[in-house]
Formats: sequence, C-alpha cells, structure tokens
Amino acid sequence: MSDIAALKQEKQDLINKMLEMQKQFIEHEREHGVTGKDYWAPSEGLLVGYRQEYMDMANRVVDIAHEIVGSSRL
Repeated sequence: MSDIAALKQEKQDLINKMLEMQKQFIEHEREHGVTGKDYWAPSEGLLVGYRQEYMDMANRVVDIAHEIVGSSRL
C-alpha cells in the first residue's frame, strides 16, 4: 500500500469512528438528555473525554487531507 493509500485509509477509518461516536452521542442524548455540564465537564460516562477525542480525530483528518494533496494548514 502506498503512503497516499495508507493516509486515505487512515482518514476513512477516523471518519467512520467519528460517525460512530456521533451516533452513540445522539442515542445517549435521546435516552438520558445532555446538559451543558454533561457536555463541557462530564465526570463519568460516555462523554468523559468525548470532546477532546473527537476534536483530536477531526484535526487529524484535516492534517491527513493536507498531506494527501501536499498543502499546509498554515
């Protein structure tokens, strides 16, 4: 597998994981509701680390997209 193909696969894997996280979040919200405190400062459950993990993956997807086309974020 070429470097570009590997990057494309990594990007797709991250996108798939992000979509699954969104699905789990929506299910959780429908079943339990989500307050601002639950979202911004959760102490337990599904949302602990959710925002940071999702943001890290989203940033990596952007970085990979730039690597694939040979551009830069800055």
